[in-house]
Amino acid sequence: MTSVRAGLAAAAIDRSRLRDIIDHVHAGLVERDAQARCLVLAVLCGEHALFIGPPGTAKSELARRLHSVAGGLFFERLLTRFTVPEELFGPLSLAALDQGRYERDVQGYLPTATIAFLDEVFKANSAILNALLTLLHEREFDQGAIRLKTPLISVVAASNEVPDDEALLAFYDRFLLRCPVAPVSEAAFVALLASEPCDTPAPPGFTPEQLAVSQAQARAVVVPGGIVSALLVLRAVLADASITVSDRRWVRIVRALRVAAWANQRAEVSLTDLFVLPFMVCERDEQVVVVRDWVAGLLGGRDAVDPQWLGRVVQAFDKQIELEASAAEVAFDDSGKLALMRNLGGADEQAMPGSAPRLSAFSRRRHYSATHLAARLAQIDGVIAEVDDFLARGSAHREAVAGDLAANLWVPPDFARRVLEVMTLNRDRVALLQAQLRRVRAAIDALPRAPTDDGRVPDPMAVDGR
Repeated sequence: MTSVRAGLAAAAIDRSRLRDIIDHVHAGLVERDAQARCLVLAVLCGEHALFIGPPGTAKSELARRLHSVAGGLFFERLLTRFTVPEELFGPLSLAALDQGRYERDVQGYLPTATIAFLDEVFKANSAILNALLTLLHEREFDQGAIRLKTPLISVVAASNEVPDDEALLAFYDRFLLRCPVAPVSEAAFVALLASEPCDTPAPPGFTPEQLAVSQAQARAVVVPGGIVSALLVLRAVLADASITVSDRRWVRIVRALRVAAWANQRAEVSLTDLFVLPFMVCERDEQVVVVRDWVAGLLGGRDAVDPQWLGRVVQAFDKQIELEASAAEVAFDDSGKLALMRNLGGADEQAMPGSAPRLSAFSRRRHYSATHLAARLAQIDGVIAEVDDFLARGSAHREAVAGDLAANLWVPPDFARRVLEVMTLNRDRVALLQAQLRRVRAAIDALPRAPTDDGRVPDPMAVDGR
């Protein structure tokens, strides 16, 4: 951890600056928090991002704001099937042609940009897509007989839909971060109408050199065995859903997880870092929700649990105490004879002194030996202790997850809130049953006690599924 923190200082991209950058990218944009975080993570990793959604959903605005902190040249184009290479890579150089060289005047075009936004990217023709493949993957551009190194940091692309053409899959795979962008929800519509353009100046950004240092230091971040096991499970889940993730993409995913953890000043990847996984492994919008729920499940905040076993335990004890509290027994006096109860209710009986006692009842509420009660209390105390331990561990886990989620740069507050709400609901359900158990225990402890102890231990109460 010491070396990681020292590296952060050397890289001069500290946590507070990254948070300021994220806030700037999505400031004033309604329901675009996750997309903004994905963009900043993409730049920090040196990867490209793809937005998938209808027009008018702030895709280009997000890219422009990203450029405001990255510096350099920003290049933007809307691509169609009629777009020609000159529109992206520059016109042919007439001076070079006079000398027999096939070169382009690239200044001001994509080969000289640091951040680029390509709208409707999958509508480009094959000549453009093939040139983009090399540019995106290797950051190089074929300029005549030589390859030029480009200053490109990240390409932000947009499309209304995921490509179905198999010929486009290789190009589609170049975008590590693939984020759905939907129109704002009904709940946020009023906030959208009240939103104002962001006119605050961009915070200090970062240089390509700082990015390179950050990525180099992130390689020291450990991917623990628990995270590897989770990725193995996810790989099987994706295979069952017919979602293909290439070996190359898995390597890039792990690299991105290391960068995400490094930015959070941690020496190893944590479960909360896996929030970004849906944007890296999914091919369709609906799959993002499924994988996001899977990540929430890893944290313990996906489904509201129904503690059926504990409920059956409470019911069993409750039924038993009801039976034992209402049980009657033949009563004996101190001499061992049947106890008789004199009728004290009638005035006629009181007017006849010396009359014989009336045998009105020979039973009373049952009394229980100390051994019997101790056995019952020991069984319920064992369950209460188990529940207490579960709640204690659950509370500690919730607090740890809450802290990790709040501190994680890449997790938006709405996801953290949903996870913690489910965890709280589950805790409260168990705590309610725990309170019922304690009431039952108090009722057992209040049963009438016999004056003598016969030493007989009752059979433990059987609970289904226990």
